Amino acid sequence: MAIHRIDRRGWHDFFSVFTRGPVGKRAEIEVASLDLGDQIVAEWLPLLGISYDHKSDMVSIALEGVDHLIRSPREIHADYVTDSLLALHIVDGEDRHQIVRFADPIALPAPADAEQAKAGT
Repeated sequence: MAIHRIDRRGWHDFFSVFTRGPVGKRAEIEVASLDLGDQIVAEWLPLLGISYDHKSDMVSIALEGVDHLIRSPREIHADYVTDSLLALHIVDGEDRHQIVRFADPIALPAPADAEQAKAGT
């Protein structure tokens, strides 16, 4: 596991490249702060994309059914293991820590009826 701090000047490029890779993965978003405590905002929903808009100074995380906006991010850290992104840790302008975890969707086995149809029985 390796945690890398993403330099502010590279945020736009990081998210431009990053968005293409994990689309289709599942994501969980946790927000932690002294005033809110720890809260899970979204639990393992399909990831549609993540972007950073420097004009509005906002990170946008699009999940199936949820759009999560992080205003005025101050720090962004990426947690990798063997070139695979495990999590993003974003500290926003109100000192809230927003942790976005990623996982591959669970591959379910084919239904038994489909297996039998393929086998011709």
